[in-house]
Amino acid sequence: QVQLVESGGGLVQAGGSLRLSCAASGRTFSSYVMGWFRQAPGKEREFVAAISRSGDSTYYADSVKGRFTISRENAKNTVYLQMSSLKPEDTAVYYCAADPGRYILAVITIPTKYDYWGQGTQVTVSA
Repeated sequence: QVQLVESGGGLVQAGGSLRLSCAASGRTFSSYVMGWFRQAPGKEREFVAAISRSGDSTYYADSVKGRFTISRENAKNTVYLQMSSLKPEDTAVYYCAADPGRYILAVITIPTKYDYWGQGTQVTVSA
């Protein structure tokens, strides 16, 4: 099992930046595909970004491509989401998630494929 704890959320003006972190417990962090999802009030949870076990492959939702960057440091059991050029529509609770399966583009965007979730961190972008 793995436990995930997000941090780094907050209030930022449009155009600003934030860096989210997700710290994982356990010794097998490098065996998990990691993803970031977000959920705005009244909306379904949506995929943001994912990264392969080694970190050499990444994938982004079209809505964040070119603005957000996912990365990981397996030695520190941590995955990051660097968010730049933030927009009010990026406002949501952001969750990190861990998937013990393979890094397959067809499924890494699906929330139900991830076995473990953090508690979420609020990101609010003001206009």
